[in-house]
Amino acid sequence: MQHSRLVWPVAATLGEGPAWIEQALWFVDIKRGMIHRYDPASDTRDSYAVGGAPSFVVPTTAGDLLVGNGSALQRFDGATLQAPLATVAMPAHNRTNDATVDGAGRLWFCTMDDEEARPSGAVHLFDGVEIVAVGGECTITNGPAISPDGRLLYHVDTLAGTIHRFDIADDAVLRDGTLFATIDPAHGNPDGVTIDAEGCVWVGLWGGWEARRYHPDGALLERIAVPCGNVTKVAFGGPELRTGYITTARAGLSDEALAAQPLAGALFAFDAPAPGLPLPAVRIAA
Repeated sequence: MQHSRLVWPVAATLGEGPAWIEQALWFVDIKRGMIHRYDPASDTRDSYAVGGAPSFVVPTTAGDLLVGNGSALQRFDGATLQAPLATVAMPAHNRTNDATVDGAGRLWFCTMDDEEARPSGAVHLFDGVEIVAVGGECTITNGPAISPDGRLLYHVDTLAGTIHRFDIADDAVLRDGTLFATIDPAHGNPDGVTIDAEGCVWVGLWGGWEARRYHPDGALLERIAVPCGNVTKVAFGGPELRTGYITTARAGLSDEALAAQPLAGALFAFDAPAPGLPLPAVRIAA
């Protein structure tokens, strides 16, 4: 088992959504309404208080960033969030969660019940103009992540402890999925997922103290130890996308637990066994 190294003791309440954009690692703190940027070349660390519940940050073809925040998709110019570009039709107790972008520039993103009680979350697709729900209904959705060839989408049902795989090559709807992996509750709950250049699936384990790498056939290949329990997601950056970055969270930990894991909520890194995939930009309609 490889051990991760500390990058930034940012103490995020709910660190999530890491993404390598323009030679920097961007990520969010959902519960504190923060967007963070880490530039490893200069060791620069910037934080932006944007409010709400920002859950992911992705690049756009316009050269700025797109943020999922509450029920809205909002552009971010590096200083402030702009007026909503689009909004999600969903219950008031829901919010956006994880996301990715496919090779066609479409945003695939999850919604979830922020109270973690009702199966009101789902996967949605934004084509630059409108948002449509495409399936994957559950309480806490995570992922999605898309295979290097663009054919397969991986979706996480966090509370059920499962990762499913769907063929989206001919239809952007999640139907007839197959079970890819089941996480034993004793090992934590699967959180965000990412795909590397070899098509392997990386998943953070909430309450599991590690990130895992699975072969496309479902076999467990790698485990990356993290010195705190709530591991949320892996992203790849740095030269040739060979550095893995891991976000974590302090949420849900008692004072006693926090005393035992003072680095909870920090950003960590490790040397990846394979490069990651570049994150495409969301195609924004003119």
